Amino acid sequence: MTAVLTPPVPSPAAEPRAAARSPWAAWAAWRSRWPLLPLVATVLLPALPYGTSGGGGPADVASGIAVLVCVGRLLYLRQRPLSATAALVLGLPAVGFAVATVTAADPAAALPGLVRYLQVFVLVPAAVFLLLRDAYGFRIVAGSLVLLAVVQGVTGVHQYVTGTGASYMGEDVRAVGTFGPSDVMGMATVVAYGLLAAAACALRTPRSAPAWLRPCAAVLAVVLIVPLTLSFSRGVWIATAAAVLVSLALSGRRQAVTSLAVLGAAGVVLVGGFGIGSEMVADRAASVTRVTSTPDRSVSDRYAMWSAAGAMWREQPAAGVGLKGFPDHRDGHASIGLSSGSDTAGAGQEFRRQALLSPHNMYLLVLGEQGLIGLTTLVGSWAAILVGAIRRLWLARSRANAALDCGLVAVALMTWQSVNFLYADIGGPTTVLGGVVLGLAAWWALAEPNRVSAA
Repeated sequence: MTAVLTPPVPSPAAEPRAAARSPWAAWAAWRSRWPLLPLVATVLLPALPYGTSGGGGPADVASGIAVLVCVGRLLYLRQRPLSATAALVLGLPAVGFAVATVTAADPAAALPGLVRYLQVFVLVPAAVFLLLRDAYGFRIVAGSLVLLAVVQGVTGVHQYVTGTGASYMGEDVRAVGTFGPSDVMGMATVVAYGLLAAAACALRTPRSAPAWLRPCAAVLAVVLIVPLTLSFSRGVWIATAAAVLVSLALSGRRQAVTSLAVLGAAGVVLVGGFGIGSEMVADRAASVTRVTSTPDRSVSDRYAMWSAAGAMWREQPAAGVGLKGFPDHRDGHASIGLSSGSDTAGAGQEFRRQALLSPHNMYLLVLGEQGLIGLTTLVGSWAAILVGAIRRLWLARSRANAALDCGLVAVALMTWQSVNFLYADIGGPTTVLGGVVLGLAAWWALAEPNRVSAA
């Protein structure tokens, strides 16, 4: 008898897998993800050399495109853009910005500040919130932060090793990446972002991720400690340590103890064993405890500018002196001990004197320029996002399908931003990244539950 061969009938479970490998499925996936491209470009373009990526540079243009894409999609799809809660939280800072602009002594001069503040703290966060469809999109943007951190970190370590960095204690060894000595916080900021994103992925790796992702993320987080250390940025060190501790506390006690032991051993090996900047790092770290007893010149100037911002607020307590008003009112409120500027050199730049045009404290800058109205609306929005992100992460720990890695990234980045603003304010090519970070945290804290489930 001759057997009749019949082709196997594919099972229903196999059909989706075959469809997923088809070109049509790949095109459908690409078509649904292309709106993320402006966000990825916004994250990566600050890596361009500082001279071509300052204010109004490529990263800011990319953020503007992201906002336009977001508006276009809303008009085309005719979807409800934001929930009432999300609209209130994300739009609240605009009230303080508008009041500070209208009440400024010269409203026309305050308009550029209004545009910048709306871009960073309202429009870009809202665009990130709306363009992220699910946890997979969140991970793409977070992965871009890690990639930027790696590029800048490698550049910074090379600067330290070859003596081509920014000037620090008479030597050109300070790691500043491509941002130059005029923005010594730039590289430290993006490296901290990437370190926190990688650490969150290592602590709570997505269930669908390949087996190699977790160890690679852990190693990358530890390695990024090196350029962060060589940045010699005390404020960034403190903010990163606070964010890491919060992430560990929310990831579970056993994992927290293990991770702290690994981080401690890595610190001993990198700084103690290999001697990576050990003497300078030790002196810089020790200076954190001396800021009240024997502060250096930079700390003394910062205290003087903090005092000036407080004096501006006492003069105009409700609405402040107006956006972009700190430089014009600084000399009338600062003490005589304030120096004319800070010295910058190295990393391909000649010696120059950089004027001190901000208090290097975002909260005091907002208080001085926007008064209690501006500070309440802006900090109230940030507090709502941070509390909402922590609450959702805590609740999501009991759900097996929750995207806990996204929650840890959101909480860590928002914690870092909140602490770092005690020692820094906006300015430079990394400013727009602050808007991206706020958008990521807001998406996790305020988006509908079906959007924050695991992809």
